[in-house]
Amino acid sequence: MPEAAATTTEPRDIDGLLAALRGVGYHAPRALATAVFLAIRLQRPLLLEGEPGVGKTELAKALSRVLQRPLLRLQCYDGMEQREALYEWNHTAQLLHMRAAQNTATPEQIEREVYQERYLIRRPLLQALQTPPPGAVLLIDEVDRADEPFEAFLLEYLGEYQVSIPELGTITAMAAPLTILTSNRTRDLNDAVKRRCLYQWLDHPDRERELAIVRGQVPQASAALTEQIARFVERLRAQPFSNAFQRSPGIAESVEWAKALVALDTLTLDPEVIQDTAGILFKQREDVAALLPMIDQLLAPEV
Repeated sequence: MPEAAATTTEPRDIDGLLAALRGVGYHAPRALATAVFLAIRLQRPLLLEGEPGVGKTELAKALSRVLQRPLLRLQCYDGMEQREALYEWNHTAQLLHMRAAQNTATPEQIEREVYQERYLIRRPLLQALQTPPPGAVLLIDEVDRADEPFEAFLLEYLGEYQVSIPELGTITAMAAPLTILTSNRTRDLNDAVKRRCLYQWLDHPDRERELAIVRGQVPQASAALTEQIARFVERLRAQPFSNAFQRSPGIAESVEWAKALVALDTLTLDPEVIQDTAGILFKQREDVAALLPMIDQLLAPEV
């Protein structure tokens, strides 16, 4: 495994990491900051699982800014192939070279020449391995959307920070990338992937953390309005209300809702404005329909 590169941007301790993340607008719970700190120090990938919208992807973006490392993103999807994650050959350039050299070189010489790095199109995994110190932040986003063969392909990278290219051999990281994998748990990941990673579950934030996030992201909103937003969304996610929805709003929806309410010059939440903007909190017709009859209950003062 490659040696860790000393950098002035690497946090000295968990408190320093928490402060640095807050400085770029990401309010992390201490358990999450501890997991990230250990991922940096131990040079281990970090697997983040949780409901959509709880801040998994945003954490990678925040760490890129905090650590001053380039962010590389691999968005996973069903049917993803290795060449889309690692590399592929520039076949057009190879063909042009072969045509130009066919009268002056032997077939063996041509074959050696066309499989050189200058004909390699680097995808996120290979880019991450070849990023100079202090290395990159690699986000492997929604890995649960890819299939099991793709998970098996990732094992060499996750375990050893290296990949094998048949024509070139084994390529090892110049500096260990900080690798963040995210999963919405649409399916269970292979145990072999999990064993190679540190793990952290991200839940919806409590009211105080959500309040800090909304205030930081939407400073134009009044203190009273942000308090109402945080209280309303917290109650949406709690029983008995949460049972009525297919998916509760995430942090992203809270922030977008706050921006929309500010754009509408809203001073205080009322049933009419909630009904008119319900499509920001929920993306399913059934969830919007379930919300409408319970708006008054959700706005009722806490006992």
